[in-house]
Amino acid sequence: MKATELTTPYYIVYEDRIRRNLELITSVARDAGVEIIMAFKANALWRTFPVVREYVRDSTASSLNEMRLGNDELGGEVHTYCPAYTPDTIGKFLAGSTHLTFNSLSQWERFRKDVEEYSAAHPDKRVSPGLRVNPMCSVIETDIYNPAVPGSRFGATAEQIGDSLPEGIEGLHFHALCESTSHDLEKVLEAFEKQFGKYLPQVKWVNMGGGHLMTREGYDTKHLVGLLRAFRERYPWLKVILEPGSAFMWRTGDLITSVVDVVENQGVKTAIIDASFACHMPDCLEMPYKPAITESVETCEGMPSYRLGGNSCLSGDFVGEWTFPKPLKIGDILTLEDMNHYTTVKTTMFNGIQHPDIVWCDAGGECSVLRHFTYEDYKNRMD
Repeated sequence: MKATELTTPYYIVYEDRIRRNLELITSVARDAGVEIIMAFKANALWRTFPVVREYVRDSTASSLNEMRLGNDELGGEVHTYCPAYTPDTIGKFLAGSTHLTFNSLSQWERFRKDVEEYSAAHPDKRVSPGLRVNPMCSVIETDIYNPAVPGSRFGATAEQIGDSLPEGIEGLHFHALCESTSHDLEKVLEAFEKQFGKYLPQVKWVNMGGGHLMTREGYDTKHLVGLLRAFRERYPWLKVILEPGSAFMWRTGDLITSVVDVVENQGVKTAIIDASFACHMPDCLEMPYKPAITESVETCEGMPSYRLGGNSCLSGDFVGEWTFPKPLKIGDILTLEDMNHYTTVKTTMFNGIQHPDIVWCDAGGECSVLRHFTYEDYKNRMD
């Protein structure tokens, strides 16, 4: 079917856009001599993974469910990081991971014996343990997404580690970016080397985390490649890993909605849509950020402007405003752009409002519904 035959609301994901991003990502990995793996926290639409597998098979997980998804649907290495493992979960993480990063020295000390015993019992599938470190270099303006915010719960500092790494640690992991540039990485990398460079002769790999938005228009991929090559030249024994989330699915999908009412209060016009920011686009409220709408135009005096209101009963379920070339009316279709990464993975069924379908548009323009949500989906979440 064609997109015009679909009923709103629905997320639509485009094969050609995904391939465009994957081709760029794999070219950066090849030119820089590093490994770039996919983060499920940004995208878990596994029905699209047959395309992803053509380019990337390795993944990063932060939970048992993400770890299982990596093993089931990508089949490559699974690099796991979790803020805290427990006696009930550590064995499962070890069985399903190739790399396991610990958030703190105390976590490593608590579970070091489990790692050693597992690797001894499974010499053909030993797990490489790593330690997350905090370079305390803040390049992110929004604190909720800043792993290096003062008082962060993420990673050990050089002061806490001391003169040498604990015996058994094979890798270091840092993550301090969020939809950032290669020049932001350069600042963080300088801080990382200054504080943790003395430990690098003791390890086999360095994971530079996520937030490398290399598929965004204007991103300086040449600078990124040069930066990574120079790092590898300084430390030729290290395997270098990047695990961007947004970059894989940046601008690969949209949320298509319809206007279902237009209301006005004290001079403020709100177009209510058949989707919800709170339920279906939570980062618009958390970040916050204002998504682009294909049908909108630049603000111009005399042209009609509206907030968009979601269809939940949360008072703050609105964003905006946007300007349109003519007044909005019931039935108008609106395209909220770039609603794939960090969107479908964070949705809720608050209020029990209808969850958008998930639609796949192949390279030939043919659309198919990957997932249609029903009352049973809502009911079973509470079962």
